[in-house]
Amino acid sequence: MTTLPPLLSNLKLLHVQRDGAVLHVRLNRPAKRNSISDELLAELHTVWVNLPADVRAAVISGEGDHFCAGLDLSEVSERNVTEGMQHSRAWHACFDAIQYGPVPVVTVLHGAVVGGGLELASSAHLRVAEDSAFYGLPEGTRGIFVGGGGSVRISRLIGVARMTDMMLTGRVFDADEGQACAISNYRVANGAGVDKAMALAHKIAANAPLSNYAITQALPRIAEMAPAEGLFLESLMSSIAQGDEAAKERVRAFLEKRAHKVAKEA
Repeated sequence: MTTLPPLLSNLKLLHVQRDGAVLHVRLNRPAKRNSISDELLAELHTVWVNLPADVRAAVISGEGDHFCAGLDLSEVSERNVTEGMQHSRAWHACFDAIQYGPVPVVTVLHGAVVGGGLELASSAHLRVAEDSAFYGLPEGTRGIFVGGGGSVRISRLIGVARMTDMMLTGRVFDADEGQACAISNYRVANGAGVDKAMALAHKIAANAPLSNYAITQALPRIAEMAPAEGLFLESLMSSIAQGDEAAKERVRAFLEKRAHKVAKEA
């Protein structure tokens, strides 16, 4: 394991490790089902705005039996409107740092992936779900509304109709249903999620950094643009990526038969 700077290695509610170019961040409140307190949110944000420059991909998982049961409601019951707005914006800042940060992020989903936990998962770029994973948005039954970016990210991930159903009725999706509606990209057996996520992260880390950055930064923005503007930005990103020396070397390697061809893995 690579040594971490003290700022990342001495956090109270996160367990952070390096495995080469991959940073592994574990939510570390298992007794609270890894619910997100203000302190945990601040620590998570601290990690993403202080990523070591040589990290190329990251994995987020949860200690214990659950990924994340969402917002720690004990901290919000007495907030006024202004405090509630500031709290929501702090979540937005943290999850924006993850989605639009410098490296691709893979999450490992097991047990409860509920409320703010699903909002956190939706800010990542890939999601690996174990058999035990289940998904819920109980905000409607709690008398509240999503505040961590879910109205944007989750609705685009699974569709407004499904999200409306989950919020109005308290409907819970199991791992199979979550896979069918595109919450997860990969499904694995219980206990296999971290290994799968780390393998994916190492594979991603081996890509050209500029290509990864273009995929995670430009692609979601292009999807939100009008077609003409999106195609223009695509041309800009394509030309920038092709002009990068790392990209040129990879193309030469393919042409000289030093790189593998696309094939379905066994």
